Amino acid sequence: MDLPGYGGIVKQALEKAGAQVGSQILVKTKQGSFEGVLLPKTAYSASGLIVLKLDSGYNTAITFSAGDSIEKIGGGSRLESRPSIVVKARKDLPKISLVSTGGTIAARVDYRLGGVKTVLTPQEILETTPELSQIVSLTSIKSPFIMWSENFSPQQWIRMAKECVSELNSGVNGVVLTQGTDTIGYTSAALSFMIKDQNKPVVVTGAQRSPDRGSFDGKQNLICSSVYAANSNTSETVVAFHSSSSDGSCDVMRGTKVRKMHSTRRDAFKSINDSPIARVYPSGKIDFLQKTSQSKKEDCVLDAVFEEKTTLVKAYPGSNPELIDFFVDKKYRGIVVEATALGQVPTHTSDEKFSWSNSIKRAIDDGVVVAFATQCLYGVVSPYVYEGAREMDKLGVVYCSDMLSETAFVKLGWLLGHKGFDEKKVSALMKENLRGEYNPRLKEREFE
Repeated sequence: MDLPGYGGIVKQALEKAGAQVGSQILVKTKQGSFEGVLLPKTAYSASGLIVLKLDSGYNTAITFSAGDSIEKIGGGSRLESRPSIVVKARKDLPKISLVSTGGTIAARVDYRLGGVKTVLTPQEILETTPELSQIVSLTSIKSPFIMWSENFSPQQWIRMAKECVSELNSGVNGVVLTQGTDTIGYTSAALSFMIKDQNKPVVVTGAQRSPDRGSFDGKQNLICSSVYAANSNTSETVVAFHSSSSDGSCDVMRGTKVRKMHSTRRDAFKSINDSPIARVYPSGKIDFLQKTSQSKKEDCVLDAVFEEKTTLVKAYPGSNPELIDFFVDKKYRGIVVEATALGQVPTHTSDEKFSWSNSIKRAIDDGVVVAFATQCLYGVVSPYVYEGAREMDKLGVVYCSDMLSETAFVKLGWLLGHKGFDEKKVSALMKENLRGEYNPRLKEREFE
């Protein structure tokens, strides 16, 4: 009998009832009666517990003691299997494509290990959201790889960009791309730069909670993303995610101005130094909150390059400038520094060995492009306020105004990836607003 993790009187009671993992059971204890699907128990769980999945979708653990009882009331089910739907194109609905790369939206709990693993296929993802068949016509479903997003490298961004360009030029209204949430801001920035002359929307989304949980947020995110991709008539790469911790709507945020701001909340993503482009509702309603570029008939162009000798470092009190020397010695071509506030790094230190001045000068003299973004997220860096920043400006540091540090990193690596772009051209282009990465008129309401 399949009862992994169970032993003692709990296992005896389950065997007596003829129950196994996946069985619908009724557990009667001194605390009350509990009904649900029996789940495996990990080796780390207390010995006297029974783990159930309730009808609500949530899991619970029940203390089982001598004198309590278990009754099997339903047959077994395969917890690790989900029906996979067959997707059929419909001529009466707007056409979109789906590109799936893994993450929590494509994950399940591994009950034997007690953790989440990414295993769902794109078709299985759609099984969690059958309403999509009445909203859009999915003409193509691609999965170039399945991977947790913390394991991404520029190679994955390039593969995603290729898939998106191919689909955007295939006649669809837009593309929805799903991935793990941890590095969505990097991906959305990369796609923004790597898709040249973008003609249709690419909507990046994911989930904070896996599909087996009652609080699964991927369903609404996928519906709202599809609504926007199909009906917005825009041409930017954006991120769509819950507007609040409750269901109801999703905010659509510019791909170069968005960051994950909370590790677990369903409304984890916020526009930084910018307002959302739109608010989308599962009903199909789209409220635009600012102007954005409109869709185009011409094909877009793949411009997917990246210089892997590009890095992102953080300045902090006592940080040793050997950080910079290390990357110069390793022949890196670009360094983005998360500088303090308006763009300072240690310069006039009490101990000269902690001053970054000579190391920054050496890097720039060696042809390395050095750019500063603020650790504060909100606001700008400026070389015109404090003495140390003025010195950095004279050395040739690129000050990135209100650009996010991850966007600056992606943009710098992308620019350096172009053959024929020397450090002077790259430095000049870093200061230009190419994909909405700069907001020249910050407003008070954009800091909330």
